[in-house]
Amino acid sequence: MFPAGASPRVDRAADAQPEERPDLLVVGLGPAGASAAAAAASAGCRVLAVDRRRRIGEPVQCAEFVSSAFSMEEFSWEGIATQRIVRMVTAVQEERPRVSEDFRGRMICRSAFDQALARRAAAAGAHIRLGVAVCEVRADGGVRLSSGALIRPRALVGADGPRSRVGAAIGQSNRQLVAARQFTVGLRQPYEATDIFLSPAYPGGYAWLFPKGSAANLGVGVDFHRRDRLKPLLWDLHARLAANARVQAAPPSSTTGGLIPVGGRLRAIGALGAVAAVLAGDAAGLTHPVTGAGIEAAVYSGVLAGRAVASWLAGHCNALREYENDLSDLYDPAYARALRRRRELLRGGGPAAEALWRGWIASPEYWADAAGPSPDAAAPPA
Repeated sequence: MFPAGASPRVDRAADAQPEERPDLLVVGLGPAGASAAAAAASAGCRVLAVDRRRRIGEPVQCAEFVSSAFSMEEFSWEGIATQRIVRMVTAVQEERPRVSEDFRGRMICRSAFDQALARRAAAAGAHIRLGVAVCEVRADGGVRLSSGALIRPRALVGADGPRSRVGAAIGQSNRQLVAARQFTVGLRQPYEATDIFLSPAYPGGYAWLFPKGSAANLGVGVDFHRRDRLKPLLWDLHARLAANARVQAAPPSSTTGGLIPVGGRLRAIGALGAVAAVLAGDAAGLTHPVTGAGIEAAVYSGVLAGRAVASWLAGHCNALREYENDLSDLYDPAYARALRRRRELLRGGGPAAEALWRGWIASPEYWADAAGPSPDAAAPPA
């Protein structure tokens, strides 16, 4: 169920009424949805937020890294941050790894992070309902839940992931995806860098080793259409790192996987009858097309979405258009550059080592035509 310490405004699926009319229905309680619910509830909206999972944040489906530029107002990282990261090490095929000292951040426990954000939403007054899925998003904005309830909100926030049902309802779906698979493995010794592995063996993606104290997230991402390669690629990487005494040879303690949008930002606003529909996080395509990073953009876009909906409900007719413009200003330049680099790598046959390096964010050549900071650096504090 909902983590300990939550507000009492948490419903069991069976408590749902046959028909409900909140100001805002938030679909999905990851970082984007929880942030949107908290922002809208804090502004006085009657918010219902639902998630198909019975425990928020589980299973974990990301590498759990956030940059040092990421900050959140009045948010404690205690019990969430697992260790600091001081550099990035990029291995390009069989070449000597290249060390970048200016890629700092922290590893987090993603489940604890998501649960903390959901508690903030509940404390702000949002009603949280777990273990219910969206069965239908109607053309008039009504949403049928697996509990049987029909929700008729005035506004709808889709924060329901790469294959968002809310996004599909307004004609905005992520078409380009990377499929990822990840192990939790033991480390042979403490480590303070994120390791990136670039190779033609990972078409459209890369592999990673991100440390978390005595363990690490070891993963591989490839273009969705090559997803049948994931399992053998990951096992092969695990075997090689174990042979080099980087990780424990013991079988992984857990395995997870998921999809990452890599096609750039979608239009994030629409309408279903008189109901405003807004997308945030992965549902809006807000993940970096090269790195797949999306936690920070999810939180920022969720806050902006919640505020925009509250403003729109209060009668400010341009609030949603301003949200769309804000997302464009924050992310479009950096994502456009990343998409160019991604297309360059995918064009033709297997890329050479230097092409792989030029297409990666740690390379100076990646930023050769840069006109501004990365989206993470440009994003405002939540």
